[in-house]
Amino acid sequence: MTDAHLDQTPNRLRRFACMMYEAVLLFGVVFLAGYLMDTLTQSKNALELRPARQAWLFLAIGAYFVLCWRRRGQTLPMKTWNIRLVDRDGNTPSTPRLILRYVLAWPLVLAGAGLVWVAATATGWPSMDMFIVAAPFAIFIWSWFDPDGQFLHDRILGTRLRNAPQRKKAR
Repeated sequence: MTDAHLDQTPNRLRRFACMMYEAVLLFGVVFLAGYLMDTLTQSKNALELRPARQAWLFLAIGAYFVLCWRRRGQTLPMKTWNIRLVDRDGNTPSTPRLILRYVLAWPLVLAGAGLVWVAATATGWPSMDMFIVAAPFAIFIWSWFDPDGQFLHDRILGTRLRNAPQRKKAR
């Protein structure tokens, strides 16, 4: 990869593929966090302590992202797809900025969830499967209007996703 290529924003298809891989890993994070909560609270039903469960999962998912991003600006899927999170200077963003990035990513996702819910309610569609699939991708909408193809929360915070250099394979 050339230095000019490393300075570019990864294309949407790579970011989408990375997001799909991220969803698979998040299944494990959510499962373990839910299991821990159920064990500690002795709850027998996912609807018990629902607000506390949602807050706990929000924190668990946030901890996963922030801790991974802090290390080298990458989660495992980001390493796989050679994507790195950087600040304006090309460094790993500060922890407060990473926390804020995680929090600011949610409004578009929740707006997407709301639109899916409204569409499902209006059409009488009995399944909310699209809620899980479509809502997270609302985050991409801003990237189509951004001159650099960045996400809205990255534009606001001065962070960005960049192509990362590929690691040399050991022989």
